[in-house]
Amino acid sequence: MHELVIFYDGACPLCLREMQLLQSADSDQKLHFEDINSKLFHSKYPVINRDRANRVLHGMLADGSIILGLDVTCKAWTLVGKGQWVSYLRWPLLKQISDFIYLVFAKYRYPISRLVTGQKRCDSCTLSSKTP
Repeated sequence: MHELVIFYDGACPLCLREMQLLQSADSDQKLHFEDINSKLFHSKYPVINRDRANRVLHGMLADGSIILGLDVTCKAWTLVGKGQWVSYLRWPLLKQISDFIYLVFAKYRYPISRLVTGQKRCDSCTLSSKTP
């Protein structure tokens, strides 16, 4: 059983790149990745509203509880042993600032992706599946 399911936007080049980095660091397979754009998404996860998940990153812990935004990012990087890269984002004063910046990023991720990667959308990109 995975400790965290991450519901990511596979059409976003930057989002996909972060999932690829997480996947490559996840040697103990604590993470499971679900593209919210998958045709089977709603039938597999009816409790996750795709429109909301498209606005804010969603994650589901092993106990079924939902976490959002940078809490998902920080939990994921911590589970793969790289929490020190992002732990400062949850410090009391920086948490509010980083959450605001995250929401701006999430809203404008496609134009930002185009600026950073040259790609606005990644319509045929997928996260490779890992075999146990």
